[in-house]
Amino acid sequence: MEQNKIRNFSIIAHIDHGKTTLSDRILEATKAVSPREMQEQYLDGMELERERGITIKAHTVSLKYSAPDGEEYLLNLIDTPGHVDFHYEVSRALAACEGALLVVDASQGVEAQTLANAYLAVDLGLEIIPVINKIDLPSAQPEKVKQEIEDVIGLPAKEAILASAKEKRGIDEILDAIVKKLPHPKGNLDAPLKAIIFDSWYDSYRGVVTLIRVIDGIVSVGDKIKFLATGQEYIVEGLGKFSPMPVAVKNFQAGEVGFLIAGLKDPKEIMIGDTITLCSTPCEKPFPGFRKVKPMVFAGLYPVDPNDYPKLRDALEKLSLNDSSFVYEPETSEALGFGFRCGFLGFLHMEIVQERLEREFALNLITTAPNVVYKIKTTKGEIVEIENPSKLPEPHLIEEFYEPYADVTVFTRSEYIGNILKLFEEKRGKQKSFNYASKDTVIIQYEIPLSEIIVDFYDKLKTFSRGYASMDYVIGDYKEADLVKVDILVNGKLVDALSFISHKSKAESRGRIAASKLKEGIPKQLFEVVIQAAISSRVIARTVVKPLRKNVLAKCYGGDITRKRKLLEKQKEGKKRMKMVGEVSIPQEAFLAVLRVDEEK
Repeated sequence: MEQNKIRNFSIIAHIDHGKTTLSDRILEATKAVSPREMQEQYLDGMELERERGITIKAHTVSLKYSAPDGEEYLLNLIDTPGHVDFHYEVSRALAACEGALLVVDASQGVEAQTLANAYLAVDLGLEIIPVINKIDLPSAQPEKVKQEIEDVIGLPAKEAILASAKEKRGIDEILDAIVKKLPHPKGNLDAPLKAIIFDSWYDSYRGVVTLIRVIDGIVSVGDKIKFLATGQEYIVEGLGKFSPMPVAVKNFQAGEVGFLIAGLKDPKEIMIGDTITLCSTPCEKPFPGFRKVKPMVFAGLYPVDPNDYPKLRDALEKLSLNDSSFVYEPETSEALGFGFRCGFLGFLHMEIVQERLEREFALNLITTAPNVVYKIKTTKGEIVEIENPSKLPEPHLIEEFYEPYADVTVFTRSEYIGNILKLFEEKRGKQKSFNYASKDTVIIQYEIPLSEIIVDFYDKLKTFSRGYASMDYVIGDYKEADLVKVDILVNGKLVDALSFISHKSKAESRGRIAASKLKEGIPKQLFEVVIQAAISSRVIARTVVKPLRKNVLAKCYGGDITRKRKLLEKQKEGKKRMKMVGEVSIPQEAFLAVLRVDEEK
């Protein structure tokens, strides 16, 4: 199809502002899906996506639209993941578009992710069409939201489209605006092939499938192509589009979007944001903005039943085929046995992977406390990345300690600002800006250590703001910090899976809370169980799980006191021997106790 009849666009919105429902209505309006086949959240095929109301895996769909002027257009809807953990994937999907629909809830107004994604789209030079959704709600305030879009984002919103995806209102106006207001692709058909990869997954029959947008040139079945980031070369075996069912095509021209199959067997050879070109006539420069995605949060996954280890290994292998950002490697723990150290983009990404493993592969797992990737400078001058606290060298070998920071943007009502500022101060945040978006809405920007926000920060933010605050963050740089490793010992034995890295100012209080929570989680034994938290060789907290006691004096109805003493001494010696050889079983609840050690502060 001619480039002037193609529109590549995305839908950007905060979570639960109606992005997926609007996608459903667009599919219906273009008759891409018959009424019999239609179902809610059509593009979100995963059960977890439907439950949580977020898009975990990006999708694309090519739709034919007959405009009121009689012309036929090809609309390529490039969907994006719906959470801050997938920020880089969102940026690459937006880079494949010329325009975007900015969907804002008529009752909630502009929120953190709305702002972040809108700025990302503006930076990439996209044309943005504001859409105010959910105007059917009794609490809807479309005029106020229009003003908010202008004041906060800086987009002219007088002509914003008022819509209700649920009631199918405003859909025709949206489609008309896509055709009239969004620019068409301007690729050069005669230039060497340049195509960007914005998603990939594994197919059992065809190997790795990549989603691409052709920037310049033409790619055809049978062409020999090259991936610029990896240098790998392959033959194109198949090309096609989702409409929304897959339809094979012979070639893609500049401006078109679809999937490419080239016989790849290993998903690790594909990098999101990489550029594809022809081996015979390569392009001079790759598409800008590519970077290698690195996991930022690490945690250990161990099977509760040691016999499930091979099953867990197979499950991780299958899951990583469809999620190139998820990494894992085998590790052994003295306390938990054989398991895997897994890397995730963020805390939500970790939750999703764990839940999918338990649901789809029927596994019962123990998850260790998540931690971020720290960096240390050794006394030899080497820079080392630390993904696991147990791998940290002795303190005398560390010259400098660095931790990753995040730039956090929070939207909230002014009445809750006191508690939220206090929360940021507790989490070692440094304020960057404080602005009023309107008379009762505040935008706060903070720089804060990533380790402080990956576990319970979002929950506390929602609690302090009664659910009204919204948050978005972007990973920043590493900064030097005064950090220490806190070890947990049970009966003098180090439980490596419970070690964690903490800021020195919080280490002692976190150690005490961890020890007391472990005391609650470990069941009573026939012998005394001593739980200690230690920094290096210095014990900072100690608590004891009292033993179960048998009344050995019950059979003594009388007689001399020496007989009773003899029985008590015998019991004491027995318990001492038992403590020396006895093994303490630590349940999953006790491991999870370390996960939220800040809760009782």
